[in-house]
Amino acid sequence: MHVGQVQAGHASDDASEDQLLESFGYRQQFVRSLRHFESFAVAFSFISITTGIFSTYGFALTVGGTRAIWTWLIVAVGQALVALVYGALSARVPLSGYSYQWASRLANTHVGWWFGWMSFAFLTIVTVSVDYGLVQVAFQPLIGETFTPTSAALETLAVLALQAALIVISTRATTRVNNTAVATEIAGIAGLTVLLLIVAAVRSIGHWSSLTSAGPVPSAGYYAWLGPFMLATLLGAYTIVGFESASNLAEETHEPHRVIPRAMLRAVVISGVVGFAFLIALAYATTKGAYASPAPVAFIVRDVLGGVVQKIFLVFVCVSIFACGLVIMVTNGRLIYAMARDRRLPGHQLLSSVPKATAGPPAATVLAAVLGAIITLALRTHTAALQTLFTASTIMPALLYAGTVLLYVLTRKGRGVRPFGKWEIPIVAGAIIWLSYELIILIGPATFRDAQYYVLGSLGVGLVFYLVQLVTEPRAMRTEPGLESAE
Repeated sequence: MHVGQVQAGHASDDASEDQLLESFGYRQQFVRSLRHFESFAVAFSFISITTGIFSTYGFALTVGGTRAIWTWLIVAVGQALVALVYGALSARVPLSGYSYQWASRLANTHVGWWFGWMSFAFLTIVTVSVDYGLVQVAFQPLIGETFTPTSAALETLAVLALQAALIVISTRATTRVNNTAVATEIAGIAGLTVLLLIVAAVRSIGHWSSLTSAGPVPSAGYYAWLGPFMLATLLGAYTIVGFESASNLAEETHEPHRVIPRAMLRAVVISGVVGFAFLIALAYATTKGAYASPAPVAFIVRDVLGGVVQKIFLVFVCVSIFACGLVIMVTNGRLIYAMARDRRLPGHQLLSSVPKATAGPPAATVLAAVLGAIITLALRTHTAALQTLFTASTIMPALLYAGTVLLYVLTRKGRGVRPFGKWEIPIVAGAIIWLSYELIILIGPATFRDAQYYVLGSLGVGLVFYLVQLVTEPRAMRTEPGLESAE
């Protein structure tokens, strides 16, 4: 009897959510299969502290030494404030398409289109950066393969194809893979943190003084404008992004207006805490050899715990990074679908098709994978491809976060919406200050010009598609999302 009542309650909740979806101009096309943990797992897996720290700890050592880990706390607090703002918007407009939908409905359709395009460009490049990173810094070291740009590109193509196939086959299978990866990642990182601290102490490898060491980086000017400390912030800035992916699955989530805001904030907070604990252990166990290694995290694990543990660690790193790329592709496919059903993209008839309610939109998912493959092949002879991809996939979300927070500020007045009460001004002001700081770091240094050119190039390509849509679908481009498709 109790089980039947619970199931009836869920059915009633889903009916209510489906009615809300209809009020936005859409009909329900997906099965609502995501609950609290699944929604959290999507956000946490996109962030993937394993992916971020494993891929960028070497960069942090190079620019700021082990002292660089303290910048992580700045990023965690700043991104938590951004997550609060995103949560407020996702509760107000619980639809697939997140920033695209919010901007279209709270500003106008043209602003919304550009938010959607920037999100699409970001998700496309970050899928490649994560999957390429999986191959270069985890899979190839695991099997003992020597890195070459061509081998890395071919193996990245295989990863992209496998992820797309899983998404198209079943949403439930995708979330199960992701749930398992998240549980493994949290348990693995926590266990590895404890092991590194204990074994490094017993073997007298670790030194607490490393937590404040600049290593080979000169102390003079360490805290200067755009100096080592500021640049080291990218360690966390690259990692703690993508929590908003949970909101892009709003139409597949039970009670999204409640579940998603909590999922995003929890993902940021838990990633911040667990990630910083792991960074303390890494810094404590960092030796001179780690500074010289192209994969310092793997070196530290091997140096302290031995080769067998390193291999085990690389296995769960591969699983975590694969799940991260999987979730990013899911998010991109849902965004493409959301824009296509509003006739905002060429080929919208095909891209908006959902033949199976328990799986992802096939054409949109395949498009996301194919675009990733094209970028991978284009960069197959570029030896510094990974760094360029990482930086580009940090600039774009920073721009999106800043634009979305400003959207919230400009549209909150006159709507009687104050979800944070007396904390409204501190939260929003703190988010703006943090994002301004991050953008200065990403735009100022000449070192990041290649990544900046990619961002500008994606905007240029976007302008072409924007003009095409204005000519071919003028009515859809000026009609509020949902209304055109409902007619």
